[in-house]
This record gives sequence, C-alpha cells and structure tokens, in this order.
Amino acid sequence: MRRVRLFDKTFKTFIPYEDIEKAIDKVAEKINADFSGCQDIPVLLCVLNGSILFTAELMKRLTFDCEIVSTKLSSYSGTASTGKVRQVMGLTADITGRRVIIVEDIVDSGNTIVELRKILADKGAAESYVCTMLLKPDACRKDISLDYVAMEIPNDFIVGFGLDYNEIGRNLKDIYVLDQEDGQ
Repeated sequence: MRRVRLFDKTFKTFIPYEDIEKAIDKVAEKINADFSGCQDIPVLLCVLNGSILFTAELMKRLTFDCEIVSTKLSSYSGTASTGKVRQVMGLTADITGRRVIIVEDIVDSGNTIVELRKILADKGAAESYVCTMLLKPDACRKDISLDYVAMEIPNDFIVGFGLDYNEIGRNLKDIYVLDQEDGQ
C-alpha cells in the first residue's frame, strides 16, 4: 500500500487506477446506451477543478457527439464542506435548450448538485442529468436523483484523480484516503 504526504496529512491508497478505469468503462457504457442515436449534441458540463480527469476519461469512451462546457463551484475548505456553494466561474457557453450531463467528481452532501440544477434551469437547459465518479451515500443530505454513478464509497476524506486537499493531490493517479493510523 502506497502512502503520500500532502501538507500535514498522510493518505494511503484506497482505489487503484485500474479500478477507476473499470468503473468509468461501466458508466460510459450506460451513458452510451441512453444517448445512442441522439440527434442533438448533448453538453458535458465539467465541474472544475475536481472533475477534469474524470471528464477527460469519460469523453474518450463516449460514442456520440458531445460538446464540453465548464463551470466552477466551491464548497470545501480543507477537509470539510462549508455547506455553502458559491459559483466561482459561470458557464463557458450558452446551454439554452440543450441536454446537459453534469460531470461531477464526487457527490457527498448533494448541495452542489442542487445548486447546479438550479443554475442550469435558470440558464434554460432542456434537461439535466448527473454523472458522478464517486458517491458518498452516507453523507448525502439532499433528495437528488443521480443518473450515472461510477462508484459508491464511505464517507471518508479522499484525494487523487482530480480530488484535492487544499488544491494539491489532484494529479495522483490513484485515489487515496486519509490514513487514520497516522494519528490525524
């Protein structure tokens, strides 16, 4: 088991890259089945910064034409959610009348998804779907529907494959969990 040190915390391997790839393959297969033969060009909404790697890997596996749009929201400080979602950067394109697949790295409290769906409705999206790489069912406090979930995980703090601890660790290929044996 590999360990990495980020600032004052130690993390240990939790989900190896090979398992991440398999989960992305499965979720892409479901999306391809649902959007097969679509006449429109759906939008993949990459929620920055965390979902960059997931969005890139997912796009490579999609077999229908799609456009990528980005937005940036924030609700974390350190290892905890602040409970308040703020829009840091607006949508990078007009989504009026378009079908939008929100591509999120992780859904925990559900606050970000609720806010994103509100933003998309206000901007005139025809429909919105949610695709998340990771879901923490024990942390979700909102009544939200998720259309595509690659993996469910416990309510632990994780980093890697796009997820960060105070903006570092996103570049790690595997996903790591906080190492409780390190006394933190």
